[in-house]
Amino acid sequence: MQSFQQYIDGTFDAGSAQFESLDPATGAPWALMPEAKSADVDRAVEAAHRAFLSPEWAGMTASARGKLLYRLADLIAENAQALAEIETRDTGKIIRETRAQIAYVAEYYRYYAGLADKIEGAHLPIDKPDMEVWLRREPIGVVAAIVPWNSQLFLSAVKIGPALAAGCTVVLKASEDGPAPMLEFAKIFDQAGFPKGVLNIVTGFGAECGAVLTRHPKVAHVAFTGGPETARQIIRNSAENLASTSLELGGKSPFIVFDDADLDSAANAQVSGIFAATGQSCVAGSRLLVQNGVKDAFLARLKAKAEACIIGPPDDMGTEIGPLCTARQRAHAQELIARSLDQGATLVTGGTVPDRAGYYFPPTILDCTHAREADCITQEFFGPVLSVVGFDTEDEAIALANDTAFGLASGVFTQNLTRAHRMIRAIRAGIVWVNTYRAVSPMAPFGGHGMSGHGREGGLAAALDYTTVKTVWLRTSDDPIPDPFVMR
Repeated sequence: MQSFQQYIDGTFDAGSAQFESLDPATGAPWALMPEAKSADVDRAVEAAHRAFLSPEWAGMTASARGKLLYRLADLIAENAQALAEIETRDTGKIIRETRAQIAYVAEYYRYYAGLADKIEGAHLPIDKPDMEVWLRREPIGVVAAIVPWNSQLFLSAVKIGPALAAGCTVVLKASEDGPAPMLEFAKIFDQAGFPKGVLNIVTGFGAECGAVLTRHPKVAHVAFTGGPETARQIIRNSAENLASTSLELGGKSPFIVFDDADLDSAANAQVSGIFAATGQSCVAGSRLLVQNGVKDAFLARLKAKAEACIIGPPDDMGTEIGPLCTARQRAHAQELIARSLDQGATLVTGGTVPDRAGYYFPPTILDCTHAREADCITQEFFGPVLSVVGFDTEDEAIALANDTAFGLASGVFTQNLTRAHRMIRAIRAGIVWVNTYRAVSPMAPFGGHGMSGHGREGGLAAALDYTTVKTVWLRTSDDPIPDPFVMR
């Protein structure tokens, strides 16, 4: 088996313990991963804290930080194929997506490289004639970044990129499920020339790794992507260090199709929204709301497309649906479907586990027109399972779209421009895609509200999350300060 190492204070080591990582395509062990314990985590945070205060990093100009990020982006682009192959092996994500996504990850680092010397303060037109007052944007400190296994190089880029651009240092915890790409990324980062300790990468389990990291007294900010239950624990942990948090927690995103939509385009977008990445996406369009006048025709299109998807080995460029990342994900999908069928949902296609090794699960569609309260409507699958509900009016579509505790993403398909604008205003979600879906860009922030979390990743908004504002007062008068017992 291959063996991977953690990255702390500019050096690589095997960690306090090791654990086996399973190949999702076979279910068999393929590599040994370092299992960070509390001592490893403490060492990583201390290294990040030293680096944050060191003249090599704290005294570096913003432009110089940007040049290092440009160098990192170039190295990622050069090594994109190797990174993609490792991510596919360890997570089961299909190679045609990992290659494209990781190549684009380099653009995120380029964006933040360019932004590094554009995080500006402000001069205030203060109401006191003998004062000059301005604001400085300064790095917040040591950042604990926690990413899940899905799209981890992308989800780490939208944390590491803005954090380093702002001048912070980072301890990144990779998921214990499929951490190999992040540990391999550490080798690339090491080549870029950053001072040691600026980025540290560990992986491990909850109590011994995640909990120690998020409550560490020298952590100033926690950036987390994952599930709401873990986020609740992170918030409890942050009571120990009063760290600020940015949380991206997934969703149950509505995908709304009106009767005037281009149904072929909408169907392709829906396939992208729920079956791409085998449904393992935080923005998955997992709730299809379709106007009843076209519901049957649209559902027939989707059924045909779902049944035509090519299920196969994730390292085959012809594969469209690979395995789920873990056995427990597949079990969760099976249990949720069984409960939903008992609650009145109707199986349109899929739902049966293929007779093959690995954690495969087929594209599945459930018609919930007569089971609008079924668990499949309210709970996140994180798999290729679509729940369908028909509607008659625009107001009904809005009510259904907003009938969720989540609020991350949404899609609207209509040729009516004024309707599109009404839907954009009415839908409570951090992202609204109109006549497209699952589009991203370094310039565009993403994030949600409610059970989908708070804070934004991507764009200038993300970089500002890693800064704190310092207000500077400079008295310009040479006269003695008047009455010291009166606030001026």
